[in-house]
Amino acid sequence: MEPTATALKPNQRTRRLSVGGVPLGGGAPCVVQSMLNAPATDVEANLRQIADLQAVGCEVVRMAIPRRSCLDAFEEVCRKSPLPIVADVHFDAGIAIEAARRGAAKLRINPGNIGSWEKTDAVIDAARAARIPIRIGVNAGSLDDALKARTDLTLPEKMAASVKEYVRHFEDRGFGDIVVSAKAHDVMTTVRAYRVLAREIPEIPLHIGITEAGTLLQGVVKSASGLGILLEEGIGDTMRISLTDEPTAEVRACWMLLSALDLRRRGPEIISCPTCGRCQVDMIPIAKAIEERLATSAKPLKVAVMGCVVNGPGEAEGADIGVASGAGAGVIFKGGSTLRKVDEGDIVETLMEEIDKL
Repeated sequence: MEPTATALKPNQRTRRLSVGGVPLGGGAPCVVQSMLNAPATDVEANLRQIADLQAVGCEVVRMAIPRRSCLDAFEEVCRKSPLPIVADVHFDAGIAIEAARRGAAKLRINPGNIGSWEKTDAVIDAARAARIPIRIGVNAGSLDDALKARTDLTLPEKMAASVKEYVRHFEDRGFGDIVVSAKAHDVMTTVRAYRVLAREIPEIPLHIGITEAGTLLQGVVKSASGLGILLEEGIGDTMRISLTDEPTAEVRACWMLLSALDLRRRGPEIISCPTCGRCQVDMIPIAKAIEERLATSAKPLKVAVMGCVVNGPGEAEGADIGVASGAGAGVIFKGGSTLRKVDEGDIVETLMEEIDKL
């Protein structure tokens, strides 16, 4: 299973791994992932979410397994899912071991709460037997007390030190199929931690994200700020934009960020004006409706939605198709040429009809 778009600036430094057939690291495109939030025992609800995520371009899906009683449902989801499933496990090494046996494409553990080194070693052995990678996920809030107490290190350095300790242990056990993460809810703490990791263990693939980023607007702003810095520096092999919102919003935000940075492209880019007193149509709902209608499209188009002649075809030069509005109507244009003029109420449907022809 290949990622759904082409990388323009791949990171060549890290090891190449495979997550259920999706290449990760070693120059592969930055993999887009999200996490299911349906009840862990509800197989059908999780499969519906996976279908929705796949439709907007998700490539790898994470599923929490909070209790052993959820393992049967997890196994069925793995068997029926069109996307690779990562088992997200905390506190119980036995769940991680069983998830590896039941179809997980990758394990995500926080060694800080999974238990003793012996329990961690048992998880490593299970992943080795299943031939799947493990993500070592360290969060700022889950560092051990001894590391927290150190005064000679900054918080980002403490996070990186925790990750490196586990990496050494995994590699001493002869297990190198690892991805690591070091997340905080603070943007610059996260950025600095990842910079340390990229410098000091450059061969290890990095899963980047801002944890507990918040609701839609705040979460997207914080994540784009931090992940944008990292991606532009060539840091990041897979990513999640964590939001208190629908999982599909996370995936759409990932693709928008990757496209804005010219790293990967999937689906249309909406070019729309902010509106002003010149606008003579109700432009905001028109732009939102077009964006929603195009959410599952994989066509790499630039679609312009402009509110007046000032921000009309001239400002939208380079768009494949679009509309320039005025006086209760809109002019549909394609490739710089006018197609037709339509009433305000017909703008969305007419534009969608023309997009479907492309």
